[in-house]
Amino acid sequence: MNLLDRTKKICQEEQIKPSRNKGQNFLIDDSYYDEIIRASNLQNTDVVLEVGPGLGFLTEKIAKKSAKLITVELDETIQDYIKRKKNKEKIENLELVRKNILDLEPEVKYNKIIANLPYNITSRFLQIFLSTRARPDFFVLMLQKEVVDRICAKPGKMSLLGISVQYFSSPELICNVPKNVFWPEPKVDSAVVKLVCNKEAFVEKMKPIEKEFFRLVKIGFSSKRKMLKNNLTSGYQISQKQAEEYIIKSGLDAKVRAQELSLENWLKLLGSF
Repeated sequence: MNLLDRTKKICQEEQIKPSRNKGQNFLIDDSYYDEIIRASNLQNTDVVLEVGPGLGFLTEKIAKKSAKLITVELDETIQDYIKRKKNKEKIENLELVRKNILDLEPEVKYNKIIANLPYNITSRFLQIFLSTRARPDFFVLMLQKEVVDRICAKPGKMSLLGISVQYFSSPELICNVPKNVFWPEPKVDSAVVKLVCNKEAFVEKMKPIEKEFFRLVKIGFSSKRKMLKNNLTSGYQISQKQAEEYIIKSGLDAKVRAQELSLENWLKLLGSF
């Protein structure tokens, strides 16, 4: 029985009705689960947090390769199914948590996070779990492809989300995932991205000015179509001439737009004020 037939059979038997609002589109191509496992580089000492275990296909693979697996699922019906699966298959290293992931307090009890996130909570999830001191070694996330493109963007296509994620981690595109390998089929394609949290020294050094840094970036992206100097002028209540001076002092063209700046450019711009 292929993965699509197994998925439909489980949903019918368990009376699971996939909800679009909850982002319940089940992955039905095993090769993409294998890509996630490969990217996760699981060791028998790892403690993994899995967000959104779905019907447990990926959960089984993670549990076999890690010391402990904590799954977080909000849907009661799916949570009950995973619990019975755990008991039936004697998955001793699996801990189940029924909760909204956004209400879960980040803790230093897991070193890797693997998640297939509902697209409508992606930004909030990243804000919470990247900015905490309890950052894991890395995240492996299945997200909307458009969001992954923004996270992995280079100067010229940068965004507030891209700068924010790259401030705390180094993103790497693992693979694109077409919408036709999900059931029910979503309206958009997905992608798997790995966020390596290798910037601890940088983040710690930036702590005293972190709030001012993100204030600058938010002002810079406040009006996407405007030149950066115009956004700085209105955001900081300064003259356009002053804004141009700050931009030129940081080594940038006076007519530059926010999407053209790298993380390093923003840091230099902050230092020019």
